[in-house]
Amino acid sequence: MKKIINIKVNGIPYEVLVNPDMTLVDLLRDELGITGVKKGCDEGDCGACTVLIDNKAVASCTYLAVMADNKEITTIEGIKNGDDLHPLQQAFIDAFAVQCGFCTPGMILTTIALLNENPNPTEDEIIDYLRGNLCRCTGYVKILDAIKLAIERMAADNEKQEQVE
Repeated sequence: MKKIINIKVNGIPYEVLVNPDMTLVDLLRDELGITGVKKGCDEGDCGACTVLIDNKAVASCTYLAVMADNKEITTIEGIKNGDDLHPLQQAFIDAFAVQCGFCTPGMILTTIALLNENPNPTEDEIIDYLRGNLCRCTGYVKILDAIKLAIERMAADNEKQEQVE
């Protein structure tokens, strides 16, 4: 039996009728047209479908849409600030961390979840946190470079902001 759920995706509220077995990735991609969420393994193993639900990284391919009722969901489309890319998005470009790009949204969103918990992680902590995000193109070196670059830039921006205040 279908159920109406209320969700907020990238700040936009939706009321959606969903089947009880519909996954969140299918709702986002097929019903709402939010295609930055990638569909890879359908088993929660690759991380391509990662979204933030209430600021926590979640594999949307194993998360039922009905479980998202009254939740706040953020996809790669929702992290930029106006016309400005999120610092992680810009760092991925600047550090040449994007090759095919399929894993990139999940990598970035997982990293945002990490930085929400720990704004200054060690390289080992970054690697551990990204263990559920697979990349078949880069070998992860450039991804780690991009994350470290973004952390440096965000710390510098925070210092500048604190000096102004």
